[in-house]
Amino acid sequence: MATEPRWDDTSPQEEKYGRTFSFPGELSNVTGARLAAEEFLRTLAQDVPPGAHEYWDDILLVVTELAANAIQYAPGPFGLRMRRTFDGVHVTMRDTSRTRPEPRPFHPRTGGGGIGWHLVHTLCIQVSVVVHEDGKDIHAFLPW
Repeated sequence: MATEPRWDDTSPQEEKYGRTFSFPGELSNVTGARLAAEEFLRTLAQDVPPGAHEYWDDILLVVTELAANAIQYAPGPFGLRMRRTFDGVHVTMRDTSRTRPEPRPFHPRTGGGGIGWHLVHTLCIQVSVVVHEDGKDIHAFLPW
């Protein structure tokens, strides 16, 4: 019987089409997560180009939103795992908060905010949240 690899295990086959990144949880890590995602997509696109140009931008936007939310709502380190699936890209953001994200109303007159979780759900094929004893994993599946 096959077992699912643990978060920190990377099989040799996944090396080419999957990456895991860790961040200490500082504000600058939002940019770091976006750059890490861009590096992964650049490598992936060499062998498997995206089906549409906007898929690249959508993935970067989702990673940026999830990283920003991890910084804002989950103190401490966070992790990003990206891997190629048969029809897209699976993004997993792991953070230290056990609280599930909830949509908030958008109030443009008070400086914005409240659109990130809606945006993630709009751009993704599927989104799920798995809470565990150390925090949570947000799984986002996007087309490629």
